[in-house]
Amino acid sequence: MSVQCTVVVPTIGRPSLDVLLDALATATGPRPAELLVVDDRPAGKPLDVARDGLPPVRVVRTGGGGPARARNLGWRTARTEWIAFLDDDVVPDPDWYERLAEDLDGLPGDVAGSQGRVHVPLPEDRRPTDWERGTAGLATSSWITADLAYRRTALARVGGFDERFPRAFREDSDLALRVMDTGARLVRGRRRITHPVRPVDRWISLRVQAGNADDVLMRRLHGPDWRRRADAALGRRPQHTAITAAAVAAVAFAAARTPRAAALAAGAWLAGTAEFAWRRIASGPRTRAEVTTMALTSAAIPPLATWHWLKGVVQHRGVQTWRGLPDLVLFDRDGTLVHDFPYNGDPDWVRPVDGAREALDRLRARGVRVGVVSNQSGVARRLITTEQVEACNARLAELLGPFDVIRYCPHGPDDGCACRKPAPGMVKDACAELGVDPARCVVIGDIGADVDAASAAGAVGILVPTPVTRKSEVAAATRSVKTLAVGIENVLTGRW
Repeated sequence: MSVQCTVVVPTIGRPSLDVLLDALATATGPRPAELLVVDDRPAGKPLDVARDGLPPVRVVRTGGGGPARARNLGWRTARTEWIAFLDDDVVPDPDWYERLAEDLDGLPGDVAGSQGRVHVPLPEDRRPTDWERGTAGLATSSWITADLAYRRTALARVGGFDERFPRAFREDSDLALRVMDTGARLVRGRRRITHPVRPVDRWISLRVQAGNADDVLMRRLHGPDWRRRADAALGRRPQHTAITAAAVAAVAFAAARTPRAAALAAGAWLAGTAEFAWRRIASGPRTRAEVTTMALTSAAIPPLATWHWLKGVVQHRGVQTWRGLPDLVLFDRDGTLVHDFPYNGDPDWVRPVDGAREALDRLRARGVRVGVVSNQSGVARRLITTEQVEACNARLAELLGPFDVIRYCPHGPDDGCACRKPAPGMVKDACAELGVDPARCVVIGDIGADVDAASAAGAVGILVPTPVTRKSEVAAATRSVKTLAVGIENVLTGRW
């Protein structure tokens, strides 16, 4: 491919994944740089993804967390300009690779994403069922990640998918609106996938009503006109609310012993429910099983939809715009990751603080890159050598795992360099090396110089005080936490 692209497939291990991988293995055209399969199962045996003909394949695991978190781990792990998302239950056309390359090649810089075309096959010998008609709506939906490629920089700028959307519903529309709010455009390409109708049980229409809570979140985040901007139909929620209100009124009037009012309310409920059921039955195959299912679920859907909507109203009060995880967390070394032995040049004295390895591994597991920025004035003072500093840094990586970037300043306080903290040089250099916007970087350290360097670079600083931290530095810090573990928890939950 003339553009660098990674294909990301989040999966919960459905059999359809094998069909997708087989299709990708036999498709013609230039292979992407990598295929990232994100295993979103809480546990289970390793997935069998080996196929001749696939691009290089890597499997990463979330441990469970939902489709938004799985996609976030995928794009954060990738290092290419473009990220092409595919769902694990679609089948790309044989020329999908070729069309993907054509769709992405030469796109203007203001285009942040390209959506593929979706085909949903429906039965030719009968009318489609309620579930089949619902799935067919994907063919005309906007900005769905069944097949949607984004620039990695666009994803990083808005923090990726909002993980407060727990289902595969609305999280893609939310992302699209936030990306377009930056002034970027989304376009439609020529590549095509087939989205088969998955087999489901007869009660699926009841479970999908949970999405009404997600609609509340969309309104809170994007305002009352979000449906127009996202090209999302209103559906029947107003009618469901009215039918539910009629049922509640009938019960209330009956309890108050006003039978005439109770009968009128019950009649309104019955008429609304019957109209809803008939609309679903008339469009379907009208088999005995389908009619029975439509009749039963049509009585249950209005109150269930209303309940989830009210639940969303309560749950999503005061919600703020999604910030996501930072792209990079930089740590001070001595006093933050390891115990501070002044001017240490002996790798044997590199001793991690409690919880340091766990904190770093939590970030790595979510696809956040990690690095070190450390003042080492002992070099300028001729107390240690650069070789000793590098030996200690090598030991640090041996004990705490690999770092994406390590920077240290060998200068003294009076040398006037641009790298020694509180100067921003090391932070800026680390971000530049990894292609990270400093605004998406967090710096964690134990003294004021660490957070001041972050501020000067345009990054976010978090202070983790130790007994040697000055009280004035603690008082001046915008963000101060008691322990490294608390700081990492704040980063992972968007409070940074």
